[in-house]
Amino acid sequence: MRTVKRILKILMWIVIVFFVSTIGMTIVYRFCAVPISPLMVIRLCEQLTDGKSLKLAHRWVPLDSINSTLPQAVWASEDQNFFKHNGFDFEAIEKAWKEKEEKGRLRGGSTISQQTAKNVFLWPESSWTRKGFEVYFTILIETFWSKHRIMEVYLNTIEMGDGIYGAEAVALEHFGCHACDLNANQSALIAASLPNPLKRNSGSPTSYMYKRQKQILRQMRNVGPFPKE
Repeated sequence: MRTVKRILKILMWIVIVFFVSTIGMTIVYRFCAVPISPLMVIRLCEQLTDGKSLKLAHRWVPLDSINSTLPQAVWASEDQNFFKHNGFDFEAIEKAWKEKEEKGRLRGGSTISQQTAKNVFLWPESSWTRKGFEVYFTILIETFWSKHRIMEVYLNTIEMGDGIYGAEAVALEHFGCHACDLNANQSALIAASLPNPLKRNSGSPTSYMYKRQKQILRQMRNVGPFPKE
């Protein structure tokens, strides 16, 4: 009986520590830059394992130091209901499942909030366990962060190329400028690469990426300028 009580007490403390630490970290990241993400660490380990030179291009910049065409481009192409939903776009999820049933392939239905939660707190491999934690962290950031903070963190932590993370790094690496100097065409190319930035290089676009760029530019005109905070 004592053993059972001891186990239950340990489990209770594990749960308490988990909630206190994750909520605390979420509140800290509401105000502070995210220095490194689990994906960045995983990619560095993969580079070591493959015998490659280590590369981690990542420089945090505030949202107002990123040209407004970039948040506009990812908003238009990735999650047009970003300002309307509370972290989960059930309409997009339903469309994704219908497309799977009709075409046999499942396209992404994740919101920018979900992707941010995954980028900052979790690992990239898809599993039901990861998805469960993703739901939890998405609720946390939607509770404690503003939409503009979510976009700021997203644009600073998302993988944008081989060893390249965030808007400032991709602007410097692929376009030779700072994130504040990106134009609409460059921003649309970056957005076109995001579904698979390791295969789609915004600095060396394929014909498919140019086609996708034109689509995103049209979507950007449809949604209008990215709202100011």
